[in-house]
Amino acid sequence: MQIVMALMAGLIFGIGLIVSGMTNPAKVIGFLDLAGKWDPSLAFVMGGAILVGVVAFGFARKRERSLLGAVMRLPTATNIDRRLVMGSLAFGAGWGLAGYCPGPALASLAYGGTKPMIFTLAMLAGMALFELLDRVSAARTRTQA
Repeated sequence: MQIVMALMAGLIFGIGLIVSGMTNPAKVIGFLDLAGKWDPSLAFVMGGAILVGVVAFGFARKRERSLLGAVMRLPTATNIDRRLVMGSLAFGAGWGLAGYCPGPALASLAYGGTKPMIFTLAMLAGMALFELLDRVSAARTRTQA
């Protein structure tokens, strides 16, 4: 049942991205173009997502188990460190250059085309490279300790 609900949540999220136009990189780039023809529609989509998230996390924070009975594991980290800042900068730069972030890129794969495919492959390669470098760094730290 949890897999079915995860699939349903993903489909609803993807459909929302398509309906809101967030799978169109020109829409994202238009939002980031403050000096040109600025498109504020992404701000409304983000605001709606934040509102839903605040309500959902407020509800989830009061529970020990999900509605399907799984143990709730909400994030607890609050520190801002070098990894977070560098990751955020890399994410933002990729988002601004390509006009995609991971969710809309995956939803855009349904349309076909090379741009979302190239972005998705580059994103997966970046994730794999991060994992590799993170493991190498952890191994070095363990041997130096």
